[in-house]
Amino acid sequence: MATTTALPRKKIQSRNKASQDIPDIPQKTRELFLYAIALFSLLTGFFFNSPKEIFEGLLRIQLSPSVLLSDFMEVGNIGAAFVNSALMMLLYTRVAKRSGTLVSGPLMASLLTIGGFAFFGKNLYNSIPIVTGVFLHAKYRKEPFGKFILPAFFGTAVGPIVSQISFGFVLPHAGSVFLGIAAGLLAGFIIPPLASQFIRFHQGYSLYNMGFTSGIVGMLFMSIMRAFALENNREVLLLKESSPYLMVYLLLLFSAMVLFGVSHDRNWPKRLLHLFKKPGQLVSDFTASDGFSVTVLNMGLLGFLSLGYLYLAGGTLNGPVFGGIFTVVGFGAFGKHVKNVIPVMAGVYLSNFVFHWEVSSISSLLAALFATNLAPIAGAYGILPGLLAGFIHMAVVMNVGDLHGGMNLYNNGFSGGFVAAILVPILDALNINKYTWEEDL
Repeated sequence: MATTTALPRKKIQSRNKASQDIPDIPQKTRELFLYAIALFSLLTGFFFNSPKEIFEGLLRIQLSPSVLLSDFMEVGNIGAAFVNSALMMLLYTRVAKRSGTLVSGPLMASLLTIGGFAFFGKNLYNSIPIVTGVFLHAKYRKEPFGKFILPAFFGTAVGPIVSQISFGFVLPHAGSVFLGIAAGLLAGFIIPPLASQFIRFHQGYSLYNMGFTSGIVGMLFMSIMRAFALENNREVLLLKESSPYLMVYLLLLFSAMVLFGVSHDRNWPKRLLHLFKKPGQLVSDFTASDGFSVTVLNMGLLGFLSLGYLYLAGGTLNGPVFGGIFTVVGFGAFGKHVKNVIPVMAGVYLSNFVFHWEVSSISSLLAALFATNLAPIAGAYGILPGLLAGFIHMAVVMNVGDLHGGMNLYNNGFSGGFVAAILVPILDALNINKYTWEEDL
């Protein structure tokens, strides 16, 4: 209340005017939207493979060390990867419901990120101990688990700690499984207090705050492993033969999102332009400020933009690229929009020609998709700082992975935290004007 009264009168009126007549989409419909994505993935999985093949593939996925980069479309099979993604989304959507958490922009981002990374690194086995560890943290502090739902869900980025200790080292099997689960519980337990502190490091200009937090946690655990002379095998596993039907799946999904958005809000053009004026700095819940319908529309547009970049770069669809696209789309509810991600993606694209890296390589493709965690820099400071952020991110991300040894799936989030922490103070010191969206209404 105090914050609201302290704002200039013009901004209060603009904010209220922008929120007038936003269609009220019930929580039940929002939940069904998330379940529909999961069920679509589930059915798609059985299109690609038989039930027997999917079961065998799922088993291989659960028993995989899952370090970066482990394409579950290759580890298991394409159908098993889709089913793994569906099961993860169904489970954690239900967990959120049971915790009393409402479907908001941050929750949608976390669930779609889980669904995306379930194509390359996250599975039921390595995620449940992390979430349980956060649950135990909530119990220890005698606070509701719903308060920690975002650290719990985003914290599954350190799932490889569980899988690598359980299956990746030459250790007695029973003992390694116990140690892996115990390590996951401990990692989950310490994540919430770290996440709340590290957001100050980058001031919310990296949307993947948990990526930076998970990088620190992964570095801690990897350092302990190396102290015991345990080193993981960071072999890159990628889908050898892609399928054109993967593109069909994404086109259908994003088309459905766009149709949902335009059909549920007759004022969507005005509302979408209003959303595009947001800087996107944490915490930006677009479902609260601009409505659920336009938020879903924005997510669909980001999906098409991601596919456009993939086409421009000459890349192919596989598990990691799927994960990157899903994450971009998910954060379309929580800080990203077409206007603030394009400069960052362009910066990554241009950096390839300066650094002489292959634009279509998996590292470059993932950097372009995940570098959009720095979208608030473009949204707040302008196009050129956004280009610079993407350019620098490309250089930094290539050098931070060894710190955590693949124990953090959000490697680009780890890098983005450093880039934002470096750039933002410099931009402020140079008096680069921040972009204040309320004044332009």
